[in-house]
Formats: sequence, C-alpha cells, structure tokens
Amino acid sequence: MNLAAKPPRLPQLRTRLLVWILGALVVVWASFVYWAYQTGIEEADELTDGHLAGVAALVLNIPYSAQIPAGLPTERVPLPGLHAHDYQQSMSLQVWTADGDLVLNVGSAPRLHFADGRSGFFDAQLGARHEVWRTFTQWNTEHTRKVAVLVNLQERDDLADDIAGQMILPGLWLLPVVTLVLGLTIRAGLKPLTQLSRDVEQLEPEQGQRLSTGHNWQEFRAVTLAFNSLLDRNDEAMERERTLANQVAHELRTPLASISLHAQSLQGGLDPAQQAQAVQRLHADALRAGHVLNQILALARSNRVALTQQAAPVDLAQLARNVGAEYAQAAWRRGGSVAVEMPEQLWVKGHAVLLEVALRNLVENALRHTPEGTQIEVQGGVDGGQCWLQVCDDGGRLKEKAAPEPVDSLQLGHQIVQRIMALHGGDFGQREALAPYTTCYRLSMPLAQMA
Repeated sequence: MNLAAKPPRLPQLRTRLLVWILGALVVVWASFVYWAYQTGIEEADELTDGHLAGVAALVLNIPYSAQIPAGLPTERVPLPGLHAHDYQQSMSLQVWTADGDLVLNVGSAPRLHFADGRSGFFDAQLGARHEVWRTFTQWNTEHTRKVAVLVNLQERDDLADDIAGQMILPGLWLLPVVTLVLGLTIRAGLKPLTQLSRDVEQLEPEQGQRLSTGHNWQEFRAVTLAFNSLLDRNDEAMERERTLANQVAHELRTPLASISLHAQSLQGGLDPAQQAQAVQRLHADALRAGHVLNQILALARSNRVALTQQAAPVDLAQLARNVGAEYAQAAWRRGGSVAVEMPEQLWVKGHAVLLEVALRNLVENALRHTPEGTQIEVQGGVDGGQCWLQVCDDGGRLKEKAAPEPVDSLQLGHQIVQRIMALHGGDFGQREALAPYTTCYRLSMPLAQMA
C-alpha cells in the first residue's frame, strides 16, 4: 500500500515572533536589572553614610561627662537579632578631646589614630587584621571635641547587596510571567492568521471553493481578494484551455477524416480524373492540418517566450513593413496585393517574436479566408497614448463573385492573437472598416515613449 508522505513540519510564524520579542525583552530586562542593582548599591551606600553622619551630629551635641573614664572602651550590649534586620548595622563610636585624649569608645571597631587629620567620609584599615572600616569624622563648632563613627565596610557591602537584590527580585519574577502572558497574547492575536492558514490548507479550488470573506481584517483583505482573484483567473485560463483544446480537436478532425477517406478511395479503382481530384484533396487537407499544427506551435511558442524573455522596445512600423514585404509575393500570386501604411516609427514595449506572430497570423488569415484578387493593407497609428495596428482587406465585396475553397476557421488564429495581446496588456478585436475595405482586425497596446 502506498501511503502519502507526511509533509515536513515547518517552523511557525508564532514561534519566530515570540522568540524575537522575547530576545528583545531579555536584552531590555537585563539592562534594567543591571541598572537596578547598581542603583540599589548606590542608594545603600548613601543610606549608610547618612547614618554615620547623623550619629556623629547627634553625639557632638551631647554634653561631655567627666564620670566616663578617659580611654575606657565601652562595648555595645549585644542585642538579640542585631544582625537579623537588614538595616540594623553594628556601628562604633569614638570621641576625642582637642588634646587627643580618647574619652569614649563604643563598639567593636579598633581605635582610630587621632593623628589622622582626615575629616568627612573615608575608608580606613584598622587593627591587626587590617579590616576596612567606613569612617566619618567631624569636629564640633568650638573645635574641642572630635567624633568618629565607624561601620565595617563588609557589613555595609552586604547591606548594599541585600538592598540591590531585593530591588531586582521583582524583575526576576517578572520575566517568566511576561513570557507566559506574551505567549498567550501572541497566540490570541495570531488566531485570525492561523484560521486563514487553515482555510487555505482545506481549500479545494477544483470544486469552485473560494476563501471565505469572514476574515474581516484590513491586513487580510488584500490577501483574500488576491487569492480569490487568482483562483478566478485560473478557472478562466483552464476554461480557455479547454475551449482551445476543443477548437484544435475540431480543426484537426475534419482534415484528418478527409485524408483518411480519400486515402481509402485511392486504394479502389478510380478513373484518372477522380484519382487526380482525390490526390489534390489529400494535398489540401494535409496543408490544412499542417496549418493547424503551426498554429498550435505558435501558441506554445508564445507561452515559452513570455516566460523566458523580458519585454524590450519594438518598432511596430518596421515590423509591419518586414511582414508586408514577406507576404507580398503570396498575395501577388493570388492576384491581390499587400500594402503597408505606417508612420515612420511606432514604438511599443513587448516581445518582438510574439508581435510578429500575431501580425503574421492576421495577414495569413486575410490571405487564406478571402477570394483571389483581395487587396490587403496593414495600417498603424497612435490614438490617445495607445498604439494600434490593424490588417484590413476588401475580400467581402469579392465573395459573391468567387467562392473560396473550404478552409479552417478563424477561431484558432484569433485565440493566439488574443493571448499575445493579453500578454502585452493590449486588446484585439474587429473594427469597422473604412471604404474600400470591408474587414478590419485591430491590435491595440500602450505606446512606449522613446528618446
């Protein structure tokens, strides 16, 4: 059993859109997280420095008591949960007199050298372990007391990291939430596109189905109309192809049947006159079938040229003169003529090979479908930005005098000319003929402006 191969799984537009949006979101999110972390550290440092300065200003305004032994360190009483609270730091306090006597030492910080004359904020390495302490020193207004407030720098950095981490924590939770919400939003937003894709996949044009007009979205309107128009044109093209195939079959059926019939008659006993007539008829039918085949080849050639070659400037006036000169001898043998009435130049943009096929077809039809002695003229001109080229003949006034032998119909040749004009954005049809002519077929297409 032959099973249809499963089509390969193609990437989804929804996934691509989600990946690109998430990529941009991650870049923006990472930038904001970085800035939030840096801001948290900066704000924590400023908060700690503000605490140091506030404590120093408070201590400077406390009256000095002589009951406190000079230089005696007073340890802070350990409190339960002192380090458990993020903003409760272990600060140390040292107070000197103007002579450099240490009168107060509270906390665990090693003694700061009084000789260090720096004031304000600075980092100092103290003690045997050379720990770094964030320090703020200040003299009172009378310059009789100097206060130093210290906090361990590692403690301050831990606080800064904790504050920064708390600031970026919402951002860490925000990314997966935004990803989920964004995915659901994109899925809901692309639901009309998914439905359109499903409708196109389930469409069966051979049964006359068309895309539903229920896709009432501005972005889809052009796609829906273009798709339905393409299907309509495809149906019209298929109908033209079926009509053409029927015409070709009809054109070939008659000469082939005649050839078969006369070939069988030649096998029997015919007198010389009847045999000559049968041979002549065979020759005419063979030419007729060959003409139909030439028309089919011309049609196939027009399709191939339109697909493989690009349009280029073509001088229809010169083209008409060349075609008229080639068919002048054939018209003269029939007692007629081929004249050309053209402006000096007549430029259009198209395929010279196809335009020549169309013009030859019209001239050949005028020769094949008119009595002997017919006068043919190829005319051209410009009318309102449109270039026109027509083939006229006076064969209508001679039909009563001499009936031509049966020939193939005009429909196949006109189908070829009609298709060539459609490829050039032009029109083809029969026009009213001016005396002395009785029949005119005109080609019309846009004029090309040439320097």
